[in-house]
This record gives sequence, structure tokens and C-alpha cells, in this order.
Amino acid sequence: MDGWSTKSGFVRWRACWIAVLAIVAVSLMGLAIAAQLKKSEPTVASFRLVAEYPHDPNAFTQGLVVVGGQMYEGTGKKGESTLRKVNLKTGKVELFVPLDPSYFGEGITILEDRIYQLTWQNRIGLVYDAKTLERVSTFRYAGEGWGLTHDGKRLIMSDGSATLRFIDPKTSAVVKRLRVRGPQGPIDKLNELEYVKGEILANIWYLDHIARISPETGELLGWIDLSTLYPAPLRPSKEDVLNGIAYDESSDRLFVTGKNWPKIYEIELTK
Repeated sequence: MDGWSTKSGFVRWRACWIAVLAIVAVSLMGLAIAAQLKKSEPTVASFRLVAEYPHDPNAFTQGLVVVGGQMYEGTGKKGESTLRKVNLKTGKVELFVPLDPSYFGEGITILEDRIYQLTWQNRIGLVYDAKTLERVSTFRYAGEGWGLTHDGKRLIMSDGSATLRFIDPKTSAVVKRLRVRGPQGPIDKLNELEYVKGEILANIWYLDHIARISPETGELLGWIDLSTLYPAPLRPSKEDVLNGIAYDESSDRLFVTGKNWPKIYEIELTK
């Protein structure tokens, strides 16, 4: 009996230790997974307001570009869409071109000496001389046109989905498609775009955050929280959303605005 009791006690002791070790192992694994998830969660940057500039509150901003201190803006709505050359400091429209009344103007970008402008549902892009705003050609694309930027060689276009298209400006051919994803899955409603220091910045329709996107993988690198810049309760309409990002590479300055917003904001990102 004594031998049996000793053996039985050893078995119970070993079983208890195995259970304890299993619990410890599971706990450590859980902590490791939690740490990995926390590590992979995109960071959220805030901002410091550097300066404010006047902006036409009737401009339904769809695209914004600043090159060498000179601002260009594309506006939307049928019968009201324009391409504009604007004095950044005063907000005065120096030159503008009205679009055909059947067009709903969308995003713009400047590549070399050409301004490219999308239309929403017409499936046609407009190309202008950057100095004179004279239209020089058009190009076609499938689906809707929302936001537009470039990486120095290719146009980068959004269409409201979670996919960005890279387009050869010479042939209008799609050379790459990029699916944008965060930890929770695809990120859609990608709108106005800007290429900044090797990242794609994207407005998300109806969201007061800007997404930072890897142009290589489509991975969400982080968010920029602009919810306190021009708070939603102060806006006359729910359609007056954040929409307009411009980066002046020559002076390393970042500008943002929104549809029918009364100001252009120069901001500096903070952690």
C-alpha cells in the first residue's frame, strides 16, 4: 500500500506540474500575441497648426496641389466644377477654367508640366498645360475617379474602393493595382491623395483622419488625426468633409483643407 500511495502521489504531482506548465505556456503565448498585435497596430499622429490661409467657402474641394508656393485646386459638382490657380496667401483665384457642365470634377495632380484632373463618373481625365491651364488632351479610365497624385513617374488614382491604381501617364494603361489594408481588413472610401516622402496620404470620405499608406505593399502605416482642426459641429453641412492634401516639396510644407471650408491649414505632424 505504501508503494502504491507513493507512486499515485507522484503521478498526481507530475500531472499538476504539467497542468501548471501548460497554463504558463498558454499565458506566455497570449502575452506574445497581444504584444505582436499591439506592435502591429498603426500609430496615430496629431498635428501642430503652423498657419491659416483664406479659402473660398464655396469651393467644393476635390483636389489640392501646392508647387513652389503656388496653389492649384480642383472643385466639384456638376455645373460648378473648375480647375483653379489660387494665391495661397490671399485665397484669391488668379486663373480658372470651368469644366463642361456634365462633368463632376475630382482629384488633380501636377506631373512635370502637366496638370491632370479626374471626373467622377464620366470616365474621362483632363490634361492641362500647368502654366496657362489650357486643356491639351484627355485620357480614359474605367470606373469612377476620386483622388489623384503621382510618385514622380506614375499617376496614382483612387476610385472610392480600397484599391489604388498606378497609371502610365503616356499610355493611360494601369500598370499596378494596390490593395490598401489595415489590421482590421481593407480600407475603402479612399479619396483625395498626396504622395509625401515615400508614402501615400489619403483622405477617407466622411472621416477626419488621413491614412498613411505604403506604396509598395498597401499596408496602413498609420493615421493622422485632424478631428480638432475644423470640428464637424462647426461645419454648415455634413458634406463639408475633410478633403484636400497638398505637399510643397520645395519648402517641406504640408497643407490640408476640406469641401467648402473657409481656410487652408498649414500643419506639422507630431507624434
